[in-house]
Amino acid sequence: MLKVKALAIDTLRENVLVLSRECTALRPQRLTGSRKVEVRAGGLVLFANIVIADDDDLVGPDEAGLTMPLFRRLGVAPGSDVDIAPARPPASLDAVRGKIHGATLSQGQLNAIVGDVVSHAYSDMEVAAFLIACASFMTPEETLAMTQSMIASGSRLSWNRALVVDKHCIGGIPGNRTSLIVAPIVAAHGLLFPKTSSRAITSPAGTADTMEVLARVDLNEDEMRSVVDRCGGCIVWGGKVDLSPADDVLISVERPLGVDTPEQMVASILSKKAAAGSTHLLIDLPVGPSAKVRDTAQALRLRKLFEFVGGRLGLTLEIAITDGGQPIGRGVGPVLEARDVRAVLENSADAPDDLKEKSILLAARILEFDPGLAGGRGAARARELLESGAAAKKMDQIIEAQGPAPCAPELGSLTYEVAARTSGWIEGVDCARIGRVARLAGASTDIGAGIRYGSASRSIGFMASTQPTSASRARRPTRIRDFG
Repeated sequence: MLKVKALAIDTLRENVLVLSRECTALRPQRLTGSRKVEVRAGGLVLFANIVIADDDDLVGPDEAGLTMPLFRRLGVAPGSDVDIAPARPPASLDAVRGKIHGATLSQGQLNAIVGDVVSHAYSDMEVAAFLIACASFMTPEETLAMTQSMIASGSRLSWNRALVVDKHCIGGIPGNRTSLIVAPIVAAHGLLFPKTSSRAITSPAGTADTMEVLARVDLNEDEMRSVVDRCGGCIVWGGKVDLSPADDVLISVERPLGVDTPEQMVASILSKKAAAGSTHLLIDLPVGPSAKVRDTAQALRLRKLFEFVGGRLGLTLEIAITDGGQPIGRGVGPVLEARDVRAVLENSADAPDDLKEKSILLAARILEFDPGLAGGRGAARARELLESGAAAKKMDQIIEAQGPAPCAPELGSLTYEVAARTSGWIEGVDCARIGRVARLAGASTDIGAGIRYGSASRSIGFMASTQPTSASRARRPTRIRDFG
């Protein structure tokens, strides 16, 4: 039994417990070979990683130093008692070992694994072992079972409507912020569109990062419901609403490993959308030489997997296989992408046509879920709502309901221009390299950083920092090939 001491240390998603090297309850030597302990208080048991301190001012021999995530989850008061004991290995690790050796896992085994992942019983090394084992071989039935386990691991929203629509892009295309245009178009038509979005994982900006330039996105479930009731839609960060929390843990380990298999992608996307209460879903599947999906054969395989799992979950799916040969819009990075979105919604003369037309295409597919809309009318209706200003008015309503953005939408002042060395036609662009350069410039951690395409001098501009810049609005070149 130790006394709780709250430490002002944010360990992000991880539960971390700090013990003195002279701890009276649990000698550090007992933790050789394992850094996990069980922390018990008021009937609640959480697993935590251990850090040993030699500074008695930080934590004393009779104290348990709880970092911010562990203190918040345990819900105890400073000075109260907690029990600490070495953690027993999760029983579900036997199933992980079986998967490593090629076994096919059952629904019950995957339920146990996902439950232990959510309760932080697994170390990152054990999560990585599970992910790599699944990347080697995973059947469609296992993918379905994994998706169902992930849905059950957190909250599940219900809207009491027969038609609740959503869309998701698998990513990999810089500047592809169609959701911020599609959502207000569809909501302006009258369909319910409660859009939960992710932050950037490996890209220069996620949908939530770009929306946060315009409005607050970290809404809880009650706040999200209030916005949807008022506006018919929202664009919020899904991590705040506790939807498929297992996915957040898995993604945090996938990111440094660079693991993103079709099976894990399908389980991640569909678990989030089903948990958000969607009934009808459009998946944007860009295909291109530097996109996540490189050719038509891969796209068809992924489409069939989405259809198999989504059908078993009771979702009505539309899969749009789109051109992923080059970035969309004129900018890459949260502020630059938000400017492109605004230009399209406001029908500005210099709005990027590719972003506008792709948004209309995707919105049309969603609008045709509406049984009251005549077949083939989706594109005309989407264009009407966009060009009449109805979509912009709906977006303004959503922004007002979600609340003001947490920071000013300022571009970086540190700029560098890369000009074409010769005149001629740009033939293609490497989406992966563009994304990598934008991240190196600071996006999305710095909302004002990124890349802006083209100018009168035929260049690409790079921006970093968050100070205003006087650089002129750029024009995007039409096609780039072998961009270094």
